[in-house]
Amino acid sequence: MGYKLVNFKTLGDERGSLIALEENYNTPFAIKRVYYIFDTKKDVVRGLHAHIKLKQITIAVKGHCTFVLDDGYDREEIVLDNPNKGLLIEGLIWREMKDFSEDCVLLVIASEHYDESDYIRNYQEFITKVMENEKNK
Repeated sequence: MGYKLVNFKTLGDERGSLIALEENYNTPFAIKRVYYIFDTKKDVVRGLHAHIKLKQITIAVKGHCTFVLDDGYDREEIVLDNPNKGLLIEGLIWREMKDFSEDCVLLVIASEHYDESDYIRNYQEFITKVMENEKNK
């Protein structure tokens, strides 16, 4: 499946900790967009889409949430609960985010600017695209 967990080097001293994110250094792509999700209500599921070419790193900078990743064949759940760990998602992966803690702040770093044409928002269309990609290999 097109994901991996990335550990970021934590710098700091008695004053506290710092993590620097640098494009093409500890992120495997040029950073074109950064946004964060917060104040997500209890029992809300977010995401519910796939991207055709966008790469993302997601980091729970505060609190925790669960990602459900689906490549059209397998589904896996990953809990993000540590600000020095990121989830790199590449390729055609359906993503859902759930079980947000009340204090969760989810930071997302993206390889491209927002482009609605890169989204697949219907799960059946996602499965069709996965099957098309398999045929074209």
